[in-house]
Amino acid sequence: MTTRWTMTIDCGDPVRVARFWCEALGYVEAGPPKGWDSWESFLVDQGVPEEEWNDGASLTDPDGVLPAISFLKVPEPRTSKNRLHLDLQVTGGRNQPQEYRERVIRAEAARLVAAGATVVREVEIEGGGALDHFWMTDPEGNDFCVV
Repeated sequence: MTTRWTMTIDCGDPVRVARFWCEALGYVEAGPPKGWDSWESFLVDQGVPEEEWNDGASLTDPDGVLPAISFLKVPEPRTSKNRLHLDLQVTGGRNQPQEYRERVIRAEAARLVAAGATVVREVEIEGGGALDHFWMTDPEGNDFCVV
């Protein structure tokens, strides 16, 4: 039996980081729970103080296939490299022509830099000298790769 799961990313500004990941993944902001017409009405009904309304955000795959991602406000900043990260698989894999892979990876990295990401390093295929992937960070420094 499988277990339903989502991923949660701790951050200082959930709305800002969620906006970046919407752009990066093509996700959309999650709608309010069933029975409520807005997040505001849900939060009011749950007695959540207004100053906490932006302490989280949630995104969903618009096709309803891939896992949801949540963003939770935490007081401490990121202090070390993530042990778990997302790989944005934009090329279709190493079976694709290297020239194609490099062009697609570079274009996606540039698009994400424009959306607020930072390139940490271009990583080459071991022993090959050709581009394998970009190691990047989101606007709050969370690691991810574009492969």
